[in-house]
Amino acid sequence: MNGEISKSLSAENAKELLNSVDAFLFDCDGVIWKGEKLIDGVPQTLDLLRSHGKKLVFVTNNSTKSRKQYAKKFHSLGIPVNEDEIFSSSFAAAMYLKVNDFPREKKVYVIGEEGILEELEQAGFTALGGPADGKKNIELKSDCLFEHDKNVGAVIVGLDQYINFYKLQYGTLCIRENPGCLFIATNRDAVGHLTDLQEWPGAGCMVAAICGTTQKEPITVGKPSTFLMDFLLQK
Repeated sequence: MNGEISKSLSAENAKELLNSVDAFLFDCDGVIWKGEKLIDGVPQTLDLLRSHGKKLVFVTNNSTKSRKQYAKKFHSLGIPVNEDEIFSSSFAAAMYLKVNDFPREKKVYVIGEEGILEELEQAGFTALGGPADGKKNIELKSDCLFEHDKNVGAVIVGLDQYINFYKLQYGTLCIRENPGCLFIATNRDAVGHLTDLQEWPGAGCMVAAICGTTQKEPITVGKPSTFLMDFLLQK
């Protein structure tokens, strides 16, 4: 904040903060909830901010869900949140393609889960991969030629509990062999608060695998990317 020194929130300066801020941005995993458990004090805090007319925005790098799916999770935990108040990295990936005029005739290969697929569909793009490819195997033998869709123009990599050798090969071939194919990472977080007891591997390890096979760095669209912050400000 223009050179101001950060300081811990206290009873004395809480009112000063409340009066000086119009919109509050919250992370979700590890801040609002851990896994399926709501963190103590969250509902009261959000209700207090809303009662003072503050705008609330929930920004998550977890791309496994779409905004619609996250809204359902909020509601299931007893927190009323509008879909328009949610900015997930799955949504950010779809919006990156949209604002950069990604050709509608091109396809998108997804190393990730349903959240990315749903946001791409909502934005009008054709997506391949996702959880369905998590069940596919490769038989490695001397005459094995792995076929991939030459019309894939972007590969999006996010958190993927179904990641396998098939997906790694498919994404690698698209990026290396399809001219101009984009390599997009929802985020590069090393770990995530996916349950209330432990931290789990984050999207960063999936992204790192594709970096290793392609020798390319991705376009990152989630936090703390400039793209997401600029998009949030515009909205």
